[in-house]
Amino acid sequence: MSVVCLAGGTGGAKLAAGLQDIVGAELAVIANTGDDTEVHGLLVCPDPDLITYWLAGEIDEQRGWGIRDDAFVVHERLQRLGAPGWFGLSDRDLATCLYRTHFIAEGGTVTAAQAQIARALGVRARVLPMCEQPVRTRVRTAAGWRGLQEFLILDHGEAPIEGVELEGIGAATPTPEVLEALAAAEAIIVGPSNPVISIGPILAVPGMREALAASPAKVVAVSPLVGGRAVKGPTDAFVAALGRPVTAAGIASLYEGVIDAIVVDAGDPGPADIPVLARATQMEGAAGRRTVAGAVLEFACEL
Repeated sequence: MSVVCLAGGTGGAKLAAGLQDIVGAELAVIANTGDDTEVHGLLVCPDPDLITYWLAGEIDEQRGWGIRDDAFVVHERLQRLGAPGWFGLSDRDLATCLYRTHFIAEGGTVTAAQAQIARALGVRARVLPMCEQPVRTRVRTAAGWRGLQEFLILDHGEAPIEGVELEGIGAATPTPEVLEALAAAEAIIVGPSNPVISIGPILAVPGMREALAASPAKVVAVSPLVGGRAVKGPTDAFVAALGRPVTAAGIASLYEGVIDAIVVDAGDPGPADIPVLARATQMEGAAGRRTVAGAVLEFACEL
């Protein structure tokens, strides 16, 4: 079956890896590009690359980001020469960003660049950036507005969040590849990524919600909460900053008008107004990812 997964950080990427094991090339992953940034003059796309590395089996699962067994020789040399060192790119990760930047400079698109990167790494699924236009997520703290990567890395994601904005979102449009994937989908899964800074930018692209509504597929979200809390990252803080309860029902409220149902971790109360599947959603290892992905797809088919 043709499946679309909306994903950003680790949770959505892990689920996408499980889905790829089941449906292979029939999977398209719409990736958040709101946390893209520029480092050493290079376009860095953290979420599309994270998803690609999970799908390729190259991810460093211990850290949850980057490439397994990679070195930081170039980064350390650049830092020694005086370049800013707050954003660390390992050597093979740096090669990805070099390739993408030159590909685009020669007239290619972000979508085509990511497709080539995925193909070269043996990924069967398609990894589709949400749009071609630059969108940058910014976070307001007591110290002022911060780029998302600065907030996550320099502030350790700990500063009180006073606001979130998506710079450039008004000029963005879903790519033709994204629209085609949604129109052909038999199931659409909203992965268990941060609903504010990972899934939120995807849904905020003008025309994206309309494309989701026009798709014949049912849309099923997977809550990022396990045992009532986010597995990692500042999901809890971002959800609370929007005035929503840090519960599966609070997550579902952020997707109002988009999703038809939600999968929640066993023991986490779900919303009362849409169908809910309660089951263990912790994804340990490849087998765990496949098991959760299979349950989510089965639920979507039952709808």
